[in-house]
Amino acid sequence: MARYTGPKTKIARKFGEAIFGDDKSFEKRNYPPGQHGNNRRRGKKSEYAIQLMEKQKAKYTYGVLERQFRNMFKRATAAPGITGEVLLQLCESRLDNVVYRMGISPSRSGARQLVSHRHITVNGELVNVPSYQLKAGDVVAVREKSKSLEAIDRSLSNSSNVFEWITWNSEKKEGTYVSVPARIQIPENINEQFIVELYSK
Repeated sequence: MARYTGPKTKIARKFGEAIFGDDKSFEKRNYPPGQHGNNRRRGKKSEYAIQLMEKQKAKYTYGVLERQFRNMFKRATAAPGITGEVLLQLCESRLDNVVYRMGISPSRSGARQLVSHRHITVNGELVNVPSYQLKAGDVVAVREKSKSLEAIDRSLSNSSNVFEWITWNSEKKEGTYVSVPARIQIPENINEQFIVELYSK
């Protein structure tokens, strides 16, 4: 499936934050891209433009394309609870995102690659679908043959993330998706209500 493979710093500058993780280039130039950069006069954004930017930010953050994102929105609409919150919970429950949150990979794109290349198991079974939706209690682990991979070791040693809804056993290189995170536990700076308003038009 197609994925955005263009310049990530440019996208981060568009949104004014490092949505793809640590980015030294963004830190140096954390103003909007374009020929005139900071000097360009920017008019007030319309309500639609603000809503669209928020949707694009969410899609880029989680590495989801439009059709997939729209399908998740439909699921969120049909599910009990606040639609915007459920939408973010569905994004957080994706296997590639949980692999990233556990520190197995330093980025979501890297986590997606690990899943696609069959390095990750769920409840003891190989799963190579990054969009696989985890349920509370699922055990995510590095496949036995992949536990010696240097990239995984390096990522785990550099990871300091702790999330209440995930447990991690560094000796076994496996973790448990304990529960669906509440909105307050999701650190992403996304205004999900704008996304709901955009799709509800």
